[in-house]
Amino acid sequence: MKNLVIVESPTKSKTIEKYLGADFTVLATVGHFRDLDETAGKKYGGVDPEDDFAMNYAVYPASKKILSEIVKTLKGCEKLILATDPDREGEAIAWHLHEYLTEKKALRDKTVQRVVFHEITQKAVQEAFKEPRDLDLDLVNASQARRALDMILGFGLSEVLRHKLPGTRRAGRVQSPTLRLTCEREEEIENFVPKEHWTINAILQTQDGKSLNAQLTHLDSTKLQKFSLEDEAAAKRAIDLVRAQTFTVTSIKHRQIQKRPPAPFRTSTLQQVASRYLNMSPKHSAGVAQQLFQEGQITYMRTDSVTLSSDAINATRSAIEKSPQFGKKYLPTKPKYYANKTKNAQEAHEAIRPTDVTRGPNELPKHLKHEAVRLYDLIWKRTMACQMENGIDDQVSIDLGSPD
Repeated sequence: MKNLVIVESPTKSKTIEKYLGADFTVLATVGHFRDLDETAGKKYGGVDPEDDFAMNYAVYPASKKILSEIVKTLKGCEKLILATDPDREGEAIAWHLHEYLTEKKALRDKTVQRVVFHEITQKAVQEAFKEPRDLDLDLVNASQARRALDMILGFGLSEVLRHKLPGTRRAGRVQSPTLRLTCEREEEIENFVPKEHWTINAILQTQDGKSLNAQLTHLDSTKLQKFSLEDEAAAKRAIDLVRAQTFTVTSIKHRQIQKRPPAPFRTSTLQQVASRYLNMSPKHSAGVAQQLFQEGQITYMRTDSVTLSSDAINATRSAIEKSPQFGKKYLPTKPKYYANKTKNAQEAHEAIRPTDVTRGPNELPKHLKHEAVRLYDLIWKRTMACQMENGIDDQVSIDLGSPD
C-alpha cells in the first residue's frame, strides 16, 4: 500500500522518507502555499465581516507546480498523511491542503490522517505514525482568526498611516500595539524627573594592612534609605564623621545560597541568550534553530513550554551520571520539574532540547556550520544543567561599627 506524506520542508522530507521506508513517498509544501485573496473584491483583502468573516483564498503562483506534483502523486496512493509542523500554522497548512485537494476532487476513496512529531528522529517519527489523529479545527480556526486580524486591523491602520505618514508601507496586528507601548514607555522616560542621592563607600584597612571595601548603612543611629543623603553637603558631612572614627568588626555572618538551574529553553529565552552570548539576532537564531530541527538534532523550536518529557528527563539524568565530566556528584536524588509563570502559555510542545542528549556539541555532523554548533552548545548545556544539583554560593557578610 502506497502512502503519500506531506511535510513543510524539503530538507525534512528526505530524512523522514528514509525513516519510513519504501511504502511512503514524502513531499513538501515548502511552507504556506495559499493566502487570502486580496483581489476578491472584499473590503478587507479576502475577509468579509458582513458574511460571518468568510475568507477567500488564492494559491501562490510559485506553489502551483508543487501542488500539481502532490495531486499527481496522490493518484497512485491509498492514504494521505498530513505531517506538517505541530504548531498552529502547521495545522493550518494541513487544513489548507485538505481543502485544496477536496476542491480538486483528489481525495475520493483516499484515507486522510494527521500525524505530529516534535523531533525528527527515527523513533519519534515511527511512534507518531502509530497514533494518527484528525485535524484540530480549533488550531485551524486560531490561525484563520490571526490572519483575519492581520487584514482587518492591519489594512485599516495602514490606510491611516499612508495618509498621515507618507512613505509608510503598512501596519500590523502585533507591531502597531507594540509601537504604542514603546511610545508610552518612551514618554515615561522623557517625563522622568531625576532625584539626587548619594552613597558612601570606604576602603578600610585592617591591622595586618589588608584592605576591606565597605558601604555606610547607618548614620546618626538611623538606617540609611536610598534618598537619605539627598545632596553633596549631606554626603560630605557623612564622610567627615566616618573619617573621624576607628571601626571594629561587630559581626560576621556565613551562609550558603543555593541557585536552582535555569529552566530549559523555550523560543523566546533561546533567542535572548543567543543574542546575549552569540550576538545572533532573533531572526538569525530562529533560522539556525530551524536548521538544527530539520537535521534531527533538536526538538521543535517554536514552543512556549519549559517542560521536558519523562523520557527526556530520564535520558538527561542518565547522561549526567555516566559522564566522566560530571558524574553522581552533580545528580540530584529526584528529577527537577519546571513550569511556566505565564498563565496563557501554549504548552503544546516540549521545551527545546537535543534529541539525543548524549550527543555533545563536538559530535555533531561535520557539515553543520559553526553557528549551528554554537547554538546547539547553548541548548545542550541548558538541558544538562536543568537536571543537575543546585549551584552553591558561599556568602560572607561583615558588619563594622564605630565606638559611638
